[in-house]
Amino acid sequence: MGMTCETVWRESSNYLDETLGPELRLAMDEHIQGCKKCASVIEGLRNIVTLYGDERMAELPAGFSQRLQRRLEANKLPTRRHFFGWAVAFAASVVAVGSFELLRHTASEKPEAVAPPHTRRPVPPDMQVVVAEGGAQFHRAACPLLSGRSNLRTVAAAEAIHEGLSPCPRCMTEYL
Repeated sequence: MGMTCETVWRESSNYLDETLGPELRLAMDEHIQGCKKCASVIEGLRNIVTLYGDERMAELPAGFSQRLQRRLEANKLPTRRHFFGWAVAFAASVVAVGSFELLRHTASEKPEAVAPPHTRRPVPPDMQVVVAEGGAQFHRAACPLLSGRSNLRTVAAAEAIHEGLSPCPRCMTEYL
């Protein structure tokens, strides 16, 4: 496998952390031994990691932690006030969105046509009606719901009502 300087530079952190696979590590070792540029890059990185890993490199002045803590406390927002502000904003947005949805919903609904009130007339008891066997309603002879049905019989309306049948809502609307 032909190792390039770019590959060594890209994998240099993994090389120093020793997290490379054995084949890649061996190929990088061979390349670094033969390439002065890559050897100096790896040595420079190793020095930087060593220096910054030393605790003495970044010693803080005395009292720094206490001053930092006081400053952070002074700049900290009160949590209840902060929460209350967000809660009020959220509630206002819920009310606004709900109002718009309610308005949109009621504006899109069309009022249903209301039938004019009428007085119910009783079905004349001697009126001849047609009943289908096993049906629950009685009809006029010309009712479209009866087309194609068999086992029809003609009876008086009083007899159909006595049998527990009700008027057809399509052909006998004036009696409903």
